Amino acid sequence: MLAWQLLTFSPLSSHRLEILNLMDWFPIIAGAFKVLALGTGMFFAIKWHYDQGKKEQDKEKEKRAVLRAAGKVVIVFVLALLGLGVFTFVLISRLSLDLSFP
Repeated sequence: MLAWQLLTFSPLSSHRLEILNLMDWFPIIAGAFKVLALGTGMFFAIKWHYDQGKKEQDKEKEKRAVLRAAGKVVIVFVLALLGLGVFTFVLISRLSLDLSFP
């Protein structure tokens, strides 16, 4: 123990010293976790870009597939919007709310 710890030692301050000891380790543990997380992310980012460079072939097929998927998403969105509009109109009509424009 350090000299100042010996002078201020009491049964009540023992728990306090343990908390301070844990707080001294927190930056080291948090820093190690941060380095590990960022390092893993960088590894997968570099790997993904490397794999994309190898995948230059079949770009036309991929473009068609992406456009087809985007078209499907747009169609589903428009149908959902139309269904919501019809549902809202029916609900307002059933509740006898005024639907006229001013």
